[in-house]
Amino acid sequence: MSDTLFALLHLAALLAVVVYAIASFVAGNTSRGILLVLLLAIYYLLVLHKAVRKEIARRRARRSEPR
Repeated sequence: MSDTLFALLHLAALLAVVVYAIASFVAGNTSRGILLVLLLAIYYLLVLHKAVRKEIARRRARRSEPR
């Protein structure tokens, strides 16, 4: 239960940063928006990418299993 709660809070924080980056672009703060997008991309590559690829592989393996 706590893992699910942690994941949901983490997702909400990431979405908040994405919304803030978009709002920065709209407000004319392009340098801040670009910095936020770059930092989110670096975060994804360093922290999330391995777990995302592992989950995709797990779902593909589960789908291809004979029933």
